[in-house]
Amino acid sequence: MSSPPEEPIKEYSNGEVTVIWQPHLCTHSAVCVKGLPRVFNVRRRPWIDAQAAPTEAIVQQVRQCPSGALSYWLGSEPSA
Repeated sequence: MSSPPEEPIKEYSNGEVTVIWQPHLCTHSAVCVKGLPRVFNVRRRPWIDAQAAPTEAIVQQVRQCPSGALSYWLGSEPSA
């Protein structure tokens, strides 16, 4: 039996930081929503607004993601 296809990876940027969300890894612990609700709001589409907080605040919150579903890169492209 084959496994269901993974949801596509989503990216949200403010020009300084790009937040990467991998829905198939998300455990819906709501750490991001509780920690920085003006950026992470599940009632809004898209649910991540990378313009809604300073880059450093976004980076600090993404680092708290317990499942690894959220990650980030700084600048215009991911570093190798």
